[in-house]
Amino acid sequence: MKHLALATVTGLALLGGGTAMAETIVETVPYEIDGEAFAGLLVYDSSLTGTAPGILMVPNWMGPTDDAARKAARVAGDRYVVLVADMYGKAARPQNQQQAAQAAAAVRSNRALMRRRATVALDTLRTVQPRQKALKVDSTRLGAAGFCFGGTSVLELARAGAAISGFVSFHGNLDTPRPGDTTALPAPVLVLHGADDPYVPAEQVRAFEEEMRNAGADWQLVSFGGAVHSFSDPTANTPGQAQYHPRVAARAFTMMNQFFDEQFAH
Repeated sequence: MKHLALATVTGLALLGGGTAMAETIVETVPYEIDGEAFAGLLVYDSSLTGTAPGILMVPNWMGPTDDAARKAARVAGDRYVVLVADMYGKAARPQNQQQAAQAAAAVRSNRALMRRRATVALDTLRTVQPRQKALKVDSTRLGAAGFCFGGTSVLELARAGAAISGFVSFHGNLDTPRPGDTTALPAPVLVLHGADDPYVPAEQVRAFEEEMRNAGADWQLVSFGGAVHSFSDPTANTPGQAQYHPRVAARAFTMMNQFFDEQFAH
């Protein structure tokens, strides 16, 4: 059994294999962007010591929620320190999908703002000190991973030229209103895509592939047959549109780990 211990002292259970006891630590990390208060979540396994790679995780449109912390725990495993970015500001915490759609649309419609907020969150990860003093984030081994709206944000971070080891998008939108702005990507990109995602039409996929080729990027796009939007989200249950696919999710997380293993080995 593995427990997710929130900084608010609320306990959330996560099932893990084996009988060993381990704890996933979740800490609130306050930071500011242009005078506005933001608050991300730092997530890591209590067994981690020494220096570990850092992953910036941009969550789905609900923001840094308990579900996002659970997803971050899966990303972190026993190998990474993960910072869940706050893309809306501490005062904006969507309580339902309608509010989340409005908050995400405000950021999605302003890609400069999206890039700015993701970049500041990344800078926060570079310098954060976990409360577990025996643990430090290796600022030379950083990556970014995002889910849905977060996948879109991570791709914009790549297009902005963030100097990190790699970028991973899970079922994110692939479009950008700034197609001519992608001249060179600083690190490899891995896109994990549901082949039947109704929110990412084939034309958008083709345009993204052309964008990556024109930029001379090191990129991979994996299309999972039978998967739609939100295939990694256990709460997604809208058949044919946004639906959890546990087998595809497991494959995608394995690919993410293999990708970061390769990038962090450089």
